[in-house]
Amino acid sequence: MNKVEELIRQLCPEGVEFSQLKEYCEVLRGKRLTKKELSKEGDYPVFHGGLIPLGRYSEYNRKANQTMVINTGSVGEVVWSSVDFWSSDGTFVIKTSNNINDKFLYYFLKTQEPYLKTQKREGGVPTISRETVENLSIPIPPLPVQQEIVTILDTFTELEAELEAELEARKTQYEYYRNDLLTFGDEVEWKTLGEVMTITRGASPRPISNFITNESDGVPWIKIGDVEPKSKFITTTKEKITKEGAKKSRFLRKGDFILSNSMSFGRPYILAIDGCIHDGWISMQHFENNLKPDFLYHLLRSNSIQNYWKQKASSGTVQNLNADIVRATEIPIPPLAEQERIAGILDHFDTLVNDITIGLPAEIEARRKQYEYYREKLLSFDRAE
Repeated sequence: MNKVEELIRQLCPEGVEFSQLKEYCEVLRGKRLTKKELSKEGDYPVFHGGLIPLGRYSEYNRKANQTMVINTGSVGEVVWSSVDFWSSDGTFVIKTSNNINDKFLYYFLKTQEPYLKTQKREGGVPTISRETVENLSIPIPPLPVQQEIVTILDTFTELEAELEAELEARKTQYEYYRNDLLTFGDEVEWKTLGEVMTITRGASPRPISNFITNESDGVPWIKIGDVEPKSKFITTTKEKITKEGAKKSRFLRKGDFILSNSMSFGRPYILAIDGCIHDGWISMQHFENNLKPDFLYHLLRSNSIQNYWKQKASSGTVQNLNADIVRATEIPIPPLAEQERIAGILDHFDTLVNDITIGLPAEIEARRKQYEYYREKLLSFDRAE
């Protein structure tokens, strides 16, 4: 920061010039490829509606190290390609002049993403116009200032990338130990889930709108949208239903398990509250004599059970995990003390890779906030008269 401030004092003491993007850059729209032209083996990624390639192609129409503004799909998203690529008609590529450092422009345009996302034109396919991008007001500080800002922000992004790579390695390690620790043979007893617990489908009072309430005595109404994808527990709900509605639903208590039975089916959650579930959930209760909750949680997330459920649920015309499939699932029942030991190890790994308050996720989040803070600070300039 001190070096950037010193450069600004030396090179533009009266402030930084601002101009419309089109005065210094050209906004180039990509060219669509047919499905037949796309492949998985082509030399160059094809970008269309975001940074995930639409496919690959044998040629490129844009060189590496350029900024794209997405105009379909993730409309208004600003992305950077470090490799040669094919720009499809879902992207605008910003071709800069000698006065603009490409990476500097990318970092500045990232600060404009919230605005760009509000400018999409609704219709059959939401888009953003070329003129919206061309008319953006951008700063034009001297090139040494631009380069120093890029150096600082690149350092932040590299640090974050290193942490994310380490987190991915930890996740791989966690999955390895989970599957290894949860692999058993004939040395333990095996039973079906239906033999060691009560498994039932949720129920919904109809029409549900008649039973939603804001009263203090309402019962929490647990929906898919109330769960965090990486969370182990369900702690709150956005809505409540009346006591009369609860009688027509499936009431569960703290400590019971639920599974989603469609979409991301088979993902287990433990209730940290009492509440009612609708028919998009499967409940699991009364297992305490045979299974420790934390052991059961990791067991249900293991590859063997998740793959089994995926296979069974996909056998029909609609992918759906029903209560009968869950009841028929065979699981190992090691001694409770062994269950507790295994759960302790896996809880430690789970915390390292998923808990956003500690460990790598917390460090990544802190780095991200630090980067965003300095990006905003570094890219805020006093305007020249």
